[in-house]
Amino acid sequence: MNDIPNEADPGATVARRLRSLPEHDPHDAVENAVLSRLAGNWHRRATVKQEEPNLDDVFEVDRPDFPDALLPFREHPTYLALDEGMKARILAWGWISFNKNIMDIEQHVVNPGFALVTQDVFDTGIDSEATTLAVTQAMVDEQYHTLMHLNASALTRRKRGWRMAETALPLAYKARRQAHRLAAAGTDEERALVSLAFTTVAEISVNAHLDLIAENHEIQPVNRMTAVLHNRDEYCHASIADTLAQEAWKHFSSGQRGYFLAALADGMEAFAAHDFTTWARILDLLGVEGGEEMLRDIGSAAGGKRLLQDFSGLRQLCQELDVLDALPFDWSTVSTRTP
Repeated sequence: MNDIPNEADPGATVARRLRSLPEHDPHDAVENAVLSRLAGNWHRRATVKQEEPNLDDVFEVDRPDFPDALLPFREHPTYLALDEGMKARILAWGWISFNKNIMDIEQHVVNPGFALVTQDVFDTGIDSEATTLAVTQAMVDEQYHTLMHLNASALTRRKRGWRMAETALPLAYKARRQAHRLAAAGTDEERALVSLAFTTVAEISVNAHLDLIAENHEIQPVNRMTAVLHNRDEYCHASIADTLAQEAWKHFSSGQRGYFLAALADGMEAFAAHDFTTWARILDLLGVEGGEEMLRDIGSAAGGKRLLQDFSGLRQLCQELDVLDALPFDWSTVSTRTP
């Protein structure tokens, strides 16, 4: 792959080069039933179109803000020895960091990836008007999800009386990992493929990520409700991302396919992992004695546990693309449900 020429519209150049089948006529684009259906019922199904609940009415001060089971160090003696007040603050920070992670993914991974689709960078063979409409609606959803999680964090700070500012935390690991891969890419074409890969991983796996909160009935009801409402939209977004990836794949060259798969696997590793950098910052902010050593113990443990283990949707996509064996990812480290 050569460098992209310096011209007035580099995006147009990337689009031409990603369209690797010259015999494909863009005027032969066909309507896609999935995208058309989702675009047509957006006004009825989208959370942003519904009346906003009053979060204060359902806040229960005695409930924990975050599942203890999601703490990577929950079984470590240093954590177990902490008093209940400190554990409560760690769980509150867990919820703040969960929200920031979601917001960073929406703002730095998903919407930039969707923006490339609306710019017609990837040749999908699908009617561009239907694609742009469905993807733009999804981008509006993502902006609203950012607001939802921002409001949920603000409520937690107000009710708990603890500052816990998102600005005190680093960029989420998923977004950092994508940024690193984008920086390592040599061309705009490669960067576009990275963005599509990470967006695909985010939108197809975020349901399982949100389920970690949405399916927990022991935690703060507001927090669970936030995840539930967000998740409803993401089931539709997963269909959009799956459809776009499959259609774009048909028109990738062999080299583009290999580069896309490598980025897809990297994105999967990122989305499965605990963010130890963020946890280190939280423990430092709280002044937890021995926190750094605790994280080192956890991080160096053989066969470190993953945060996200359900990659059923991504496995199904890889099966449909017939790349399960070609994808550089160890499926034995995650769980998948048979469709």
